[in-house]
Order: sequence, then structure tokens, then C-alpha cells
Amino acid sequence: MFPPQFLAVERVAAGAEITSKKRLLEVLAGLLASAHPQLKAELVFEHLLERERLGSTGLGHGVALPHARIKDAAEAIGAFIQLRQPVDFDAIDEQPVDLAFAMLVPEAATEVHLQLLAHLAGLFGEEGFRERLRQASDPSALLRQLQEGAGPAPGG
Repeated sequence: MFPPQFLAVERVAAGAEITSKKRLLEVLAGLLASAHPQLKAELVFEHLLERERLGSTGLGHGVALPHARIKDAAEAIGAFIQLRQPVDFDAIDEQPVDLAFAMLVPEAATEVHLQLLAHLAGLFGEEGFRERLRQASDPSALLRQLQEGAGPAPGG
């Protein structure tokens, strides 16, 4: 399982109509910022974009894992979007992305946060897991698939 409060149905979107990488990052930033009143969507977006400039977080197989460190985050926060149509994301395999999991971690991220990122990358590397997410039709079903796929929390 994920850490408590890491992911909630309010931060999961199904069948989103998004047409660009920039817009996808903006929507993910809004979802992440909704987790805590001190987080501002514009600042989260800037951090996600800054991280993308270092290199695309497109993992391949239609998956992106945008992430950033941010001082206003007290704990790791996740958000997930399933897209109706894939968008170009400069992924390592040059394939467009239709599944995007974004994560914010505190500026002083611990080993547990790095393990969480590695755990997510491993999950999305599994074809069956990706297909179950693509078949889910609403945020609750997506959240259930994400939580079931996650297994035990890293470090826990």
C-alpha cells in the first residue's frame, strides 16, 4: 500500500481530455496542489516543468512519472490521470503517454521517498498493471487498481 494520504480519489482522473504535455503537467499540478492548502498549483507546475527540463519523466509504454521536490510539501503526495487519447511526452521509447502518475516529495526527501519513486516505476513496468489501469472507467476503479497494485508501502 501507499503511505497514508499519499493518494486519494479526489486526485485521480479517468478519461481526461488533455491534448499536450504542458496541459497534462498543469492538470497534475492542480490535482497535487489540492492536497494541501499551502500548495499553489502554479508553483507545483513550475517545479514539475523544471524537473522535465532535466530530462523527460516519460518511462515508456505510455507512462509518465512526473515528480518534483517542493519545500511546502510535508509528505509525499500523488496524483494520477488516465487520458482518453495519448499525448506526446518525449518519452524514452518515443511513444505517447496515456497514463501519468505525478508525485511531490518534501525538499529534504528521505530514502523512503526515493524508494516510493522506484516502486512506482516498477509497478508501471508491468504490462498487466498498465492494462488494468487503461480498462478502469472511473476514478474509484483507478484508485483501487493503483492501491492493489502498490502492495506494501516502501519502508513499511
